[in-house]
Amino acid sequence: MTDLETRKRIIALIRQEVVPAIGCTEPMAVALCTAKATEQLGCRPEHIEARLSANILKNAMGVGIPGTGMIGLPIAIALGALVGKSEYQLEVLKDLTPEALEAGKQYIAEKRIDIGLKEGECDKLYIEIVVTAGAKTSKAIIAGGHTTFVSEGNAVKTVSENSDEIALNMRLVYDFATTAPLDEIRFIEETRTYNMNAAREAIKGNYGHNLGKTIDRPMAKGIFGNSVFSHIISRTAAACDARMGGSMIPVMSNSGSGNQGICATNPVCVFAKENENTEEELIRALMLSHLTAIYIKQSLGKLSALCGCVVASIGSSCGITYLMGGDYERICYSVKNMIANLTGMICDGAKPSCSLKITSGVSTAVLSALLAIEGKCVTSEEGIVDDCVDKSIHNLTAIGADGMGITDEMVLNIMTSKKNA
Repeated sequence: MTDLETRKRIIALIRQEVVPAIGCTEPMAVALCTAKATEQLGCRPEHIEARLSANILKNAMGVGIPGTGMIGLPIAIALGALVGKSEYQLEVLKDLTPEALEAGKQYIAEKRIDIGLKEGECDKLYIEIVVTAGAKTSKAIIAGGHTTFVSEGNAVKTVSENSDEIALNMRLVYDFATTAPLDEIRFIEETRTYNMNAAREAIKGNYGHNLGKTIDRPMAKGIFGNSVFSHIISRTAAACDARMGGSMIPVMSNSGSGNQGICATNPVCVFAKENENTEEELIRALMLSHLTAIYIKQSLGKLSALCGCVVASIGSSCGITYLMGGDYERICYSVKNMIANLTGMICDGAKPSCSLKITSGVSTAVLSALLAIEGKCVTSEEGIVDDCVDKSIHNLTAIGADGMGITDEMVLNIMTSKKNA
């Protein structure tokens, strides 16, 4: 068992990275930054200037804003100024009313918002909001994390995240998840409450591409069957449909992404229920899944050219392997099998079709777990996989964080060219 001090630091890290969010975290972070700048200004802004990193812009261009029926940053920024409360963090717009929505639309029509790329070097996750009213000006900056306010120039208030972040490795992740006292880690069950509820919410409406509902329909059952596998992909895709389609339902995010939180949660929950695993086994599997995703994101970064569903699906594959009875060796096999398959999947922004990528990820998660339980593992003679599981993970993150940089630039150029056409 890991020692008490190490467990405390890991739990603090998880509580920092696994938090509730309404809607896509990038536009919500922009709304949060706008709300903070407006609160500092002390009155309704007459003009708002937003300067954003390319990755923030990419992830916020095509996604539905909860409760609005609208897409993209202008309405998120307007509502951040009009009804946003920074104390709500990534649930910043939860006080939205129909009247506020109409006021937000009018604010946009009055052309009070200027959105552009931040010039020069900046963090991949960077949001700078300047609000003005008469001679009064206020600035707020978020950088490095979706709720991390930083000081720069005339920006006030600094809120730093945990500076004593523990360096994880796969063995530590496994040992903590499988041996920590249950009462210390039981809180991770909240992810099931939030994210499975999002899947149920999707059934009530028509969100995004309705992928989750489509997989549950009779024609799809003739293809996928009425199986544990089909239930895993439908419940995971459904939650993503609701979130990306603008539902006000909150989800539990992981490392700044609601889709990653869904992907690390729902496959594990569905498998545990249908495999009749115990409550303790589910809790430990969820912890293993979420902490694996957090570990991988430590070296990949909050935002990257690599789709975050790849990371979260590796976590869920570990969780499912554990629920199948897999030990540490088999769980390492599942990680390597995942890396051998999904490395290189691009992130082309947050949008309804993210549910397709999630489905690809969790499908591979199940396949990788099955192979691992059978003792099958991609070897170090094949591609980027290494004998060491941690080295394999760092090969993946090096490609995503560094090797795919030019790909990321090209994706953004394609996306913005379409918008300007």
